[in-house]
Amino acid sequence: MDSTFKTAAILIARLIFGGVFVMAATFKFLDMAATAGYIASAGFPFPLFLAWVAAIFETALAIALLSGAFFSEAALLAAAYVLFLALAFHGPSHWTGNQVEFGFFIDHFTFIAGLLFAAVHGPGEKLALRNSVFERTGASFTAP
Repeated sequence: MDSTFKTAAILIARLIFGGVFVMAATFKFLDMAATAGYIASAGFPFPLFLAWVAAIFETALAIALLSGAFFSEAALLAAAYVLFLALAFHGPSHWTGNQVEFGFFIDHFTFIAGLLFAAVHGPGEKLALRNSVFERTGASFTAP
């Protein structure tokens, strides 16, 4: 496959990943009270605190995914976070009487699949700030 195409595809994927987290964080920062209310409606304690933690975490994920710094680690953390969101806010307890929630739940798994693929293949050779725990320890998540 043409390396220009690969580079473009990786860049577009990283922009999508990063963009999703930029949008999520932005919506939280713009209406923290609404975010806290949504978190409270799911039964979590300290909803305002958790809303701030989520917004800051999503901002950090966006920076890592867009810059490529700690990319594989960020992609793995993002996949775990999206799984948590799927279960906590759209999981089986939310399906009763609302099939739309099941659709939201399933949609999270396509995003998780992309994040796991990205974690394994990395940020792209020419497109990243390289700073990874895996690189410093000699461990590798990159394909041969």
